[in-house]
Amino acid sequence: MWLTVLQVASYLFPLITMPYLAKVIGADGFGKIAFAAAIMVWIQTIADWGFNYTATRDVAKHRDSLEKISNIFSEVLWARCALAFVSFVVLILLMLIIPSFYENRAAILVTFLMIPGHILFPDWFFQAMEQMKYITIFNVFIKLLFTIAVFVFIKDQDDYILQPLFISLGYIICGIVSLILIIKKWGVSLYKPSLNKIYSTIKSSVDVFINNLAPNLYNSFSVVLLGSFKGNPAVGVYDGANKFYSLGYNIVTVFTRVFYPFLSRKPEKHSLFVVLMIVVSIVLSVLLYIFSPLLVEVFLSSEFADSVVVIRILSISLVFTTVSTVYGTCYLIIHNREQLLRTITICCSFCGFLLAWPLINRYGFVGTALTIFVSRFLLGVTTMVAAKMCKI
Repeated sequence: MWLTVLQVASYLFPLITMPYLAKVIGADGFGKIAFAAAIMVWIQTIADWGFNYTATRDVAKHRDSLEKISNIFSEVLWARCALAFVSFVVLILLMLIIPSFYENRAAILVTFLMIPGHILFPDWFFQAMEQMKYITIFNVFIKLLFTIAVFVFIKDQDDYILQPLFISLGYIICGIVSLILIIKKWGVSLYKPSLNKIYSTIKSSVDVFINNLAPNLYNSFSVVLLGSFKGNPAVGVYDGANKFYSLGYNIVTVFTRVFYPFLSRKPEKHSLFVVLMIVVSIVLSVLLYIFSPLLVEVFLSSEFADSVVVIRILSISLVFTTVSTVYGTCYLIIHNREQLLRTITICCSFCGFLLAWPLINRYGFVGTALTIFVSRFLLGVTTMVAAKMCKI
């Protein structure tokens, strides 16, 4: 229940501000924010390095041992800090080399501030401990505070940069408080592991990291490619639609994250979980498809009218995203088949990467949606077949 509140709040507050931002900053401002956010998806994936699944699984299995939990938590925290630092150095180099990165450098740098906050806010730990109450309450309060700040401080198109700034500040504050809570409430001890231990921790999650990173070849990369080919307004139209898909996806994610530690301990319950998730995803997909015109009319402006077709394409892909999660993350990873899942994800993602260039260049934001749909379809079907073969 508390994880549901947290996930819904993460997307409910942006939906509240969406009509106002669409009117004030327009598709161009939306596009700049979305372009920077697409780049941050890569950096956040690198900083996570698969620990959001492997560390969750390990803590869930050893949560009766404070010493073991402290070791896992410390090693993961320092490993993520090291990965984030390396990512930041690479990001600076890219901004100096790539024109589109340099043009949007202000939004990119401000949005990067969310990465330290994301590292400090180890939601994977609360998920593994199945204790989300305290941090959820504080998160909702902070998100409410910064939602109000959007209406108070963003007054014209040039103020678009304040939106990612407010989000980043919210992440940082929540991260600091959550770290204090973990130390005080659970008695977790922090220590600085050796470089060899950090390297070993990173190496142990390589397969899951690749599995998490590979979808960016067709997902966030398509958004970056769209901005390079068609400009920020096209990215804004796509991002306006993607926000509604993300709301549906996060509802699915709530179920996945709640059941993941449970399935790690009781994998025999997986069949019932499959039925539940498929039903939920189909219902959400149908609702998004039917009500897409109303959603665009209510939450966006006439400038985003073309977002309707994008919502409908992405809504269908939600079912296949759920299938790949149910049989991949919640079956293959739990059964230590990360290498198999990694291979499947790389192959399907590379197909999406190849499709992205011609489709986006010719069809713009519709081509972006089609690229993502085909990639998710391939990933969902292939993962399901692989998981069923492993069961035989």
